[in-house]
Amino acid sequence: MTQVDLQDPRPARSGAAGALRRAAPALLAYAGVRALGLLVLAGWSAARGKSPHTLLTARWDSLWYTRVADFGYGWEVRLPDGAVHSNLAFFPLLPWLERLVSAVSPLSYADAGLVVSWLASLCAAWGIFRIAELLYGRRAGVCAVVLWAVLPVGIVQSMAYSESLFTALAAWSLYAVLTGRWVSAGLLASLAGLTRPVGAAVVAALWATAAVQVVRERRISWRTAVGVLLAPVGAAAYVLWVGHRTGDGLLGYLDVQGQWGNGFDGGLAFARFVGAKLTSFPSALAGLGLIAGVALVIWLYVLCVRRGQPLALLVYCGIVVALALCASGYFGSKPRLLLPAFPLLLPVAVALARLRTGRAAAVLGGVAVASAVYGAFWLNGSGPP
Repeated sequence: MTQVDLQDPRPARSGAAGALRRAAPALLAYAGVRALGLLVLAGWSAARGKSPHTLLTARWDSLWYTRVADFGYGWEVRLPDGAVHSNLAFFPLLPWLERLVSAVSPLSYADAGLVVSWLASLCAAWGIFRIAELLYGRRAGVCAVVLWAVLPVGIVQSMAYSESLFTALAAWSLYAVLTGRWVSAGLLASLAGLTRPVGAAVVAALWATAAVQVVRERRISWRTAVGVLLAPVGAAAYVLWVGHRTGDGLLGYLDVQGQWGNGFDGGLAFARFVGAKLTSFPSALAGLGLIAGVALVIWLYVLCVRRGQPLALLVYCGIVVALALCASGYFGSKPRLLLPAFPLLLPVAVALARLRTGRAAAVLGGVAVASAVYGAFWLNGSGPP
């Protein structure tokens, strides 16, 4: 397995300005792809008589986050079947930031969430670039960022959702792990744990890398120890607070998620869902597409392992993929839940980086157009739950 020199000072000491200049082509390309997606969304929505602003800021989970920012926790919806959907299911960092931005600007909570998401998506793109550049070089870094931007559900990166914020914190925490900045890694992992439940993947990546280092060196530095201790604080604090709020102790947060139909069943519910699609036509085509999509994700992860990605990336990505595919929640959410699994894109980025610039640009440009069209179609239809 390829090992990253954790003490390599070259990427770290170029300075923030120099690092930003190196990332500029990737960030400009990312912004261009996302701008294309928004333009196509605006045109598609206008043709259907819908507001793209509403689609980006005031539907699905976006509403839940803004209600947390506006009213705090405790708001819930009781369904006809007796189930209760509580806003305690939504982690607090995004609504906290929405409230902060709204307090220092004339923006509403919804628009503040959009600003946070857009800025976070650029930070995420920069973090992905830094990791790919560190491991495979600058061209691969640019390709990795554009690949993340052109994912079929990449439009979520431009919504008032928490995926962009989480990916930014996760990417920079992982970069800090790879470069030996343990305190920074722990702080960022703790913030990631305040953003989404899958923050556990960042904590596990940090802990696994630290454990290997301790075994290899037979000692633990104080910085490593502080990072290890800081990493789970955010998620643990929120989960314990929810348990105290509900009166159900350690299982309180799981009960809240259970009311939403979310849980971990090893993928049995997803398998039954796919199997049901295969029983008739034309839904069988959708079922075959789902099987192909899962096979692609697994194949890419195997490639990551075979190509020797660092342990931190493999642990993080493996847990993100496992939680996305093996959860029993709403199945339409799975592509969105895979957005933070950016290490899956690195083998493809390396392959694209070996092509001539014109050919790589043509491939990525074509995929960007297809992604923009699909994103507009998806958001004007079923969209992300």
